[in-house]
Amino acid sequence: MNTLHLPWLEISVLLPFLGAIACHFAQRPGRARTTAILFSSLTLMVTVGAWLDFYTLSATAAHDSWDLIDSVTGIDFLVIDELSAPLVPMTALIYLVTLMTTQRTKAQRFSFTWTMVSLSIALATFSCRLPWGVISLLAVSTVLPYLELRRRDKPVGVYVVHMFAFVAMMVVGQAIVDYEGNVAAHSVAAVLPLMGAVLIRSGVIPTHCWMTDLFEHATLGTAILYLTPMAGAYAALRLVLPIAPDWMLRSIAVISLATAIYAVGMALVQTDTRRFFCYLMLSQSSLVLVGLEMSTPMALTGALCVWLSIGLAMTGFGLLIRSLEARTGRLNLTDYHGLFEHVPGFAGFFLATGLASVGFPGTIGFVSLELLIEGTSRQGSIIATIVVLTSALCGIAVMHAYFRIFTGKRHRTSISMKSLTSERIAFLSLIGLIIGGGIVPQPGVATRYHAAVELFQNRNGALQDPGSKSEASTDTHDLHPSTPRTTTPITIATNVPYESR
Repeated sequence: MNTLHLPWLEISVLLPFLGAIACHFAQRPGRARTTAILFSSLTLMVTVGAWLDFYTLSATAAHDSWDLIDSVTGIDFLVIDELSAPLVPMTALIYLVTLMTTQRTKAQRFSFTWTMVSLSIALATFSCRLPWGVISLLAVSTVLPYLELRRRDKPVGVYVVHMFAFVAMMVVGQAIVDYEGNVAAHSVAAVLPLMGAVLIRSGVIPTHCWMTDLFEHATLGTAILYLTPMAGAYAALRLVLPIAPDWMLRSIAVISLATAIYAVGMALVQTDTRRFFCYLMLSQSSLVLVGLEMSTPMALTGALCVWLSIGLAMTGFGLLIRSLEARTGRLNLTDYHGLFEHVPGFAGFFLATGLASVGFPGTIGFVSLELLIEGTSRQGSIIATIVVLTSALCGIAVMHAYFRIFTGKRHRTSISMKSLTSERIAFLSLIGLIIGGGIVPQPGVATRYHAAVELFQNRNGALQDPGSKSEASTDTHDLHPSTPRTTTPITIATNVPYESR
């Protein structure tokens, strides 16, 4: 395996832990907030360094230089590859902008110490390819929201039941997989628990109630951080995709598709902004699972692109709602609030992030959704039609929320509601990535295609069978797995070639 020039991954995992210790000993909440922002900024720079270093190697995977864990255990625990290369810095960015938009008035309820611990666990999760490593880290990550719910004296029953089932299914399923060994096809008894764990963590119906419960009782910042990186999709790719038969992947896609259309229907009728955001996020993340389980490189490429676009867009969208709540309290969508006059910048960011999540032209989500629709249309026009319908309804839901929150009447207040400098920097950074990814989509699309090819090559029996190879090649037209990474042409639904740079 190739080696990075510096131990970027271990540093990125260690820095948040050091930041958590510093935040714990900070005497004032304001100082803890500043400390957390400083360490998360350093973490983001390190993860970007790992991403750039990886792509200078022209390799499919690489581990750290001076790898301490490898030297002690003999196992490459932290590894960066085509899939995780952009996910690691995206996760660090999500945590950084969340910390930057946390106002001092919320510092007593939002734990900066545990947030930094959560960042370290999340980065380690997305840097791990070992099944038991992924399972262990995902299991540990479930503890932090539980501790917050307990600290706030909120009910924990719904969350505990679902997360216990999630962890238990992962452990049982992977134990059976290890017991069966390296076989051509694993049994249903092995794959089914892993499939159930992924569906629970991703919140598909009917196991979605823990998500609405979390948004209702936890702080909005914690709920956003727990959901927007989409760890459930990562578990699907690392634990289920390599061993699941095609019929089981199709089943996950169908269930996810039903969840997407159900969730957007629920988003349209919500009266509370938190529940509205929860269902909108659930609908969009379910579309990612639809593409991930289609067993075609085009659909998988689109799903990986949508993963990045939704991660950025929905984080910004949720943080805008959080910033508005910090000024006005919990918002409802039954009345008009007329906030545009006081926070016109927030209104623009609200539209930009919300519409980017549904594939508005000129944003990072546009090409991503086109690829997903193109990939799913190869499997049937009904699936593609439902994907388009879901995105359209999500757009209607976003516009409905916009008019309710920002228009309709004059909002009178004696307190200034203008945005803070840290909020403007955070939102402008997200908008820059969202618009920049829409204007120059080719680099991101090319990397996501190569990640899709690598995943299919690692899938047991998916591309080894000659029939499967033939199907994959006809699905992707000119997507050639053997083409070098820097020269791969990508064709999207409009049949306009984007030549790699």
